[in-house]
Amino acid sequence: MLTDPAASAGTTTEAARPGASGTSADADAGLPGGRRWGPLLVAAWVVQVVVRLAFASGQSMPVATPDETGYLFAARVLAGGPPADMSYGTVYRGGYPMLLAPVFALVHDPETVYRLCLAVNALVGALVLPLGYVLLRRFGLTRGRALLFANVVALLPATVFYSEFVLTDAILPAVVLGWLLLAHTWFTSASPRVQAASAVGASLLAGYACVTHSRGAVIIAVHAVLLLVAAVRRWRPFWQTALAAAALGALFLAGTKLNDHLFQVLYPMGDNDLEGNLRRRLTTSDGLGWTFSLAVGQLWYLIIGTGGLAGVGLLGCGSLAFRRGTEARLRMVALAVLASIAGIALATSAALPDEIRVGNYVYGRYLACFTPLLVGAGIAVLVRASRRTLALAAAGTVALAAASGAAVFLYAGDRLTKYVFTPFDFPESSFLTMDWQRFHLWRATAAGLALLGLAVLVVWALRGRKAMIVLAGALAVVEVGMTGTATAEISRPLVRRFTPITDLDGLAAPHDRVAVDWQVPWKLRLPMLYNVWWHKNVEFDGNRRRPPASRADLIILNWRKGVPPERTWRHGKPPQGWHIVGTRTSPEGGWVAWRHS
Repeated sequence: MLTDPAASAGTTTEAARPGASGTSADADAGLPGGRRWGPLLVAAWVVQVVVRLAFASGQSMPVATPDETGYLFAARVLAGGPPADMSYGTVYRGGYPMLLAPVFALVHDPETVYRLCLAVNALVGALVLPLGYVLLRRFGLTRGRALLFANVVALLPATVFYSEFVLTDAILPAVVLGWLLLAHTWFTSASPRVQAASAVGASLLAGYACVTHSRGAVIIAVHAVLLLVAAVRRWRPFWQTALAAAALGALFLAGTKLNDHLFQVLYPMGDNDLEGNLRRRLTTSDGLGWTFSLAVGQLWYLIIGTGGLAGVGLLGCGSLAFRRGTEARLRMVALAVLASIAGIALATSAALPDEIRVGNYVYGRYLACFTPLLVGAGIAVLVRASRRTLALAAAGTVALAAASGAAVFLYAGDRLTKYVFTPFDFPESSFLTMDWQRFHLWRATAAGLALLGLAVLVVWALRGRKAMIVLAGALAVVEVGMTGTATAEISRPLVRRFTPITDLDGLAAPHDRVAVDWQVPWKLRLPMLYNVWWHKNVEFDGNRRRPPASRADLIILNWRKGVPPERTWRHGKPPQGWHIVGTRTSPEGGWVAWRHS
């Protein structure tokens, strides 16, 4: 991985190759060095934090439900606050909520808590910039070019757009990139002390990824294989491998205990059994067809959503992994990248339920955590490769995008136009097609590959510093355009849409006992449960049980279309003193609030 990704296909001039070898973890190949580079990196990181906060400034409540509310409830529980019943839903792990728990311990107002959680996203997510700098230095870029293009990597919509929501996708790119850089440092550093620290650090990040999201199970498995191979091949002293394995095992066990606790508290009646989906899909012919097709769809989105750059980087990593002459330890790191990407794409596709939406067949979020790495590799090819190498890489990317797009089209067919289109699933491709209402497979493919072609033309037509500035500037403009339009077309409308229908201000006051009907649509019910921060909500099934009048001061009942509000109190008349204090309705559903006077 961390060498010139294009080295196997051609050569470059000496002027294009800075002194960094890209194959060691010394200061020249990966660390800032020089007095001015440290402050510059800090300043650039601060700018990236501000960029993320600016894009997220209009977000005031969880709208990516149930994912956001799942993490918020877990963080609230870890801070000693009340739980909510997430039974029969997807399990949200505790690694990310651990970062958010201090916010809940210090602040109670739901909107303030939410905004501070987004600030945590910005602080952690912006670490992609210094990590991207280190990555590009190890790919052989000069310090100036590495800093310039690290900003491009840090501005990727895959790292910025999701920071507008309380989602693991806001921090996982930094976690994954840090893991791979530390693993590479362990294999390449000449210092035993640096080797040991890097081995333990890589293990801790791999373990944390597993504690944070189910995708991390693939990463921790890949990392365990790295440790095993290192021990068998005796690449490093046994004590280092043992120390790294102990750190990995300790964090895994602690994380398992944490997640078991959260499961018992938040999922008292069980989850939606994604593991069962995984088993069925991997043991039947229809399931395997579904799994491989959806995995290819994720690959297609990864390539097209980055204007082809991730495709160039992926081919570069593949070349490093399988060509002759690659040093064994570097080959192992490259294989770890490929195995992680393939494993995540296949595992998430197999576990995914059929939700009758376009996002089942083409989806970018699960592989977004590898986007900075692959785009960084793609940029290295653009900046350092010979014309022949770059032409081959671009042609290979075109072929890969076309083939993956064809596979998606053949499997999904008219479901790409007939199934539900959710704009949240397509921030990049919607920008490429300028349509936030429908999905266009081939139009997006053409637009994404056109961006790659323009990037290649810039490198070929211009020279030296001018080419670098124009290329970085153009890429940054496209990225900001993608995130800006996604914010305007997706994020802000969701807030405007759900705030009025889930806001309990004026209806519920602190210390009120609030009961919420399970029949209230979950897109409305879960944000309401988040807004009631002072005690555990009383939850009940209004289809089967009377409203719990004796245990609540305020009861939220489902309001079906065509039913008068006063008839929402089912299974008998409301007890004396109960009356309607508020109603809400929306395309997602409605509810009626009853209070005891």
